[in-house]
Amino acid sequence: MSTWELFAVLLAGVGAGGINAVVGSGTLITFPTLVAFGVPPVSATISNAIGLVAGGVSGTWGYRRELEGQWPQLRWQIPASFAGAIVGCWLLLHLPETVFEAVVPVLLIAALILVVAQPWIQKWVGRRSTAPTNLGTPRLTAPRIAAMMAGTFAVGIYGGYFTAAQGIMLMAVLGVVVPDHLQRMNAAKNLLSLVVNVVAAVTYTLVAFDRIDWTAAALIAAGSLLGGVIGARYGRRLSPRALRGVIVVVGLVGLWRLLA
Repeated sequence: MSTWELFAVLLAGVGAGGINAVVGSGTLITFPTLVAFGVPPVSATISNAIGLVAGGVSGTWGYRRELEGQWPQLRWQIPASFAGAIVGCWLLLHLPETVFEAVVPVLLIAALILVVAQPWIQKWVGRRSTAPTNLGTPRLTAPRIAAMMAGTFAVGIYGGYFTAAQGIMLMAVLGVVVPDHLQRMNAAKNLLSLVVNVVAAVTYTLVAFDRIDWTAAALIAAGSLLGGVIGARYGRRLSPRALRGVIVVVGLVGLWRLLA
């Protein structure tokens, strides 16, 4: 990649880190950017997952106060995310690359639809919020725990295979089975997404080291680390429409590159 392309990847990492902290779907910034600059799709996915770990750490840390009191649900969800991520990574590494190249445009379109629909999802989740002013969590019955783990596991598989918009999917799952204050659900979403990205990063480093574009991964890591801090601190002040507009435009460019 040229110097300006490297700089663009760095900026994409900043944007992805900030967007992931606030909304989720930052991969729709970094993945299409890498593909547009000639990185093969599977390599772009692997490198992106590794790079976004840093942003996940800073974004989760920024929402650490909203995580207080959530251990009763997270102790079930973290193992589910972990197991799902392993399955997703296995699928990415063992299915033929042609399958990934055929499926990713469909997943990318679905992710873009989720981004566009995010305001309605957020309103629906908000209406189901049950604890707007305290740190209590809804009572976890056995059916609710089972549904929560199943939903989190399914999103973990998707995240381990292709991370785009997994945060929005997690918010939808949380809104269905563990309705809580919106910002607390966002904090849980950040932590669970981080778990998936850490599992993916470790797995890919151990078994697919030669398929990683380390320059891209390092630039995304540096950018997303900063972006996660900015997103957790100032992201709520940004225009949601502007964020979604950028994501959709960049995603469509990446989709065009994939199809072309």
